[in-house]
Amino acid sequence: MPFPISRPRRLRATPGLLALVRETTLSPRDLILPLFFHAAIDAPRPVASMPGVSQLPVKAAASTAKEAARRGLGGVILFGLPKTKDPRGSSGLDPDGPVPRAVAEMKSAAPQLVVMTDVCVDEYTDHGHCGILHERKDGTTEVDNDATLEVLAEMAVLHARAGADVVAPSDMMDGRVGRIRRALDESSFSSIAILSYAVKYASAFYGPFREAADCAPQFGDRSGYQMDPANAREALREARLDEDEGADMLMVKPALAYLDVIRAVRADTTLPLFAYNVSGEYAMLKAAAAAGMIDYTRAMMEVLVSIRRAGADGILTYHAVEAAEALGG
Repeated sequence: MPFPISRPRRLRATPGLLALVRETTLSPRDLILPLFFHAAIDAPRPVASMPGVSQLPVKAAASTAKEAARRGLGGVILFGLPKTKDPRGSSGLDPDGPVPRAVAEMKSAAPQLVVMTDVCVDEYTDHGHCGILHERKDGTTEVDNDATLEVLAEMAVLHARAGADVVAPSDMMDGRVGRIRRALDESSFSSIAILSYAVKYASAFYGPFREAADCAPQFGDRSGYQMDPANAREALREARLDEDEGADMLMVKPALAYLDVIRAVRADTTLPLFAYNVSGEYAMLKAAAAAGMIDYTRAMMEVLVSIRRAGADGILTYHAVEAAEALGG
């Protein structure tokens, strides 16, 4: 009905009414905290491009797990920085590497905390790419998709054996979800879930992460395996393929420039859907706040709510602890 009978402002008159009709909610359990464990340090090492984020020594894993559980976070996801790197990322398959050790410590300290692990070799290769390299006949180099699958499968089993609840392949190799699922099942880890980075774009917003994880490509870029930012229909194809291969959950990465993609994937699947609020998105808010341009807490919460509103069931975000504090967690 027209004005003056129709007055939407009536439902904005008090904080109680606002809360009563709020369409999108956010709680600490919707947030997953990314963590970087470094095998060669004894104290936290701040990441210059990501204020508030540090590389952590493995000995900090237990206390970090307890803090995440105390805050009521939905979980954590672990990335590893090894002592040594080589062309094949061999250190990523070391049972005594930073991720397996941190997983074991975290699950011992906070058994109820959901611990996820990133499954990719870029942090472990000396060239920084997400797979095993292959030289073409013309002398150029490409990532060998099928050879990389075997390494990813072995890494996933290693993380499961350490105690991970969820493994999350982020490499964007074709067929990796199916290969990892088969490896887990054959190794008696059929209960371990796979969160697939199903829709991962070749984005400019990953820059600070590459400092944090020490994984910037030493040549070229990752557009040969990560998705073209111009493509949305392709996202549905990628998500459907991973679902068919046995993914238990799907992810869209990055989040803010791809809210339309989150919405499209949400409408196309019944699987739980996550989005990664990536390092560049985090760093932009920190930089704007430092320059006095924005109210950091309000902007942070608005960003996180927008990702949930687009259709994400959960959010991987470096804001997780600060957001939990703002939410009373």
